[in-house]
Amino acid sequence: MRFEEPVLLYGAGREAISTRAFLKARQPDLKVFVTVDSGTADIPDTEVIAPADLPAAIRAHRFGLIVKSPGVSRYKDVFDIARDAGIPVTSNLNLWGAAYGPGHTVIAITGTKGKSTTATLVHLMLTRSGVDAGLAGNVGLAPLEIADRHKVVVFELSSYQTSDMSFLPDIAALTNLYPEHVDWHGSVERYYRDKLHLIDRDGSFAVALGAAAKGNALVARAVRDHRRLIRDLTTEESRAIDTAVARSRLKGAHNLDNARLAAQIALAAGGTLEGVVAGIAAFVPLPHRLEEHRFGGRTFVNDSISTTPEATKAALAAYQGHRLALIAGGHERQQDYVELASLLAGYGVTTLACLPVTGTRLAAATREAAPQIAVLEAPDLEAAMQALHRRRQDFDVVILSPGAPSYNQFKNFEERGRRFVELAQAIFG
Repeated sequence: MRFEEPVLLYGAGREAISTRAFLKARQPDLKVFVTVDSGTADIPDTEVIAPADLPAAIRAHRFGLIVKSPGVSRYKDVFDIARDAGIPVTSNLNLWGAAYGPGHTVIAITGTKGKSTTATLVHLMLTRSGVDAGLAGNVGLAPLEIADRHKVVVFELSSYQTSDMSFLPDIAALTNLYPEHVDWHGSVERYYRDKLHLIDRDGSFAVALGAAAKGNALVARAVRDHRRLIRDLTTEESRAIDTAVARSRLKGAHNLDNARLAAQIALAAGGTLEGVVAGIAAFVPLPHRLEEHRFGGRTFVNDSISTTPEATKAALAAYQGHRLALIAGGHERQQDYVELASLLAGYGVTTLACLPVTGTRLAAATREAAPQIAVLEAPDLEAAMQALHRRRQDFDVVILSPGAPSYNQFKNFEERGRRFVELAQAIFG
């Protein structure tokens, strides 16, 4: 692979840094530009182009290729300008596919929720089976960081990455499909199309579907040829997996579904049942996903990665039988909270603390559907935690499962989760 013209990196995060290192190793003298919509473009050996100057730079053909970071929407007007100018747009993932894909077994896993847990489990199951496997994408390494180190590569991919994925995996898996990321994709319909692009293509690759994906009509159409579907687990395999999950740190019915899907994928990719069981036993909950802490005689669950109502429902279901305080609300992405509000009482929620901006809608829906639940509206997370402390006799478990992104008040869900744990310790500890 050789680049005959300068390259523009659009974005300056982890993937962009690994792309720059890849280009440097291949062609040390290659001219590389970088642009960012916000923040700093601090990547060594690059020349910065301001966003306002980008359209003119494209029309002047100052570079021959744009490598777009996942967080940059492919539907920005600037990419229409690039298309009209004949400048292709690619990604770190697609560069990996062109440079390293041939000769490797590629397992690509996506879904609205559960993809990180499922991909991590597949990787553990394969390595415990003696398979030379690596983990990349949104967990593990960036695609170009993992390079060609392993014979099998498990990719955890967002809709941002599947939308323009140009190469075919050997196994493609979908955990589930719910509305999400409307701001990036422009509509729910486009989000579904971009997510399903992983499987809705010609080719003989195998397909694995999670329990929630199997009943989805859009997914069924995207599969095209149902002979692609990998085999179901046998009774013996299912029993062994269910027993292993019951003894593991995987909580909730949704994680049992993730483990079953991971087992199907791992067995299809050369894993053994013994390796599958060992992988489940070795699983450590990922940060900000049902991450438990104990302060002042109460359990605090950091589920900050929850950005959809469906994820919040799964978190609450994992703690049924407890008196729950739920903290929810965040960045607006046209989430529908009506169904969630109607289910809160059944999950054992006694107290609901709502955060801007989507918390306003959830609060209103909950007051109508479940007037017995105490609804608290707070301007920020600290105020919500202080309000909960004043009502601490009403619950024994506090769950931060916002059902919305964090961007209106935090840099990312990780910062939100860390702040939740800090406040829990400071206020309740």
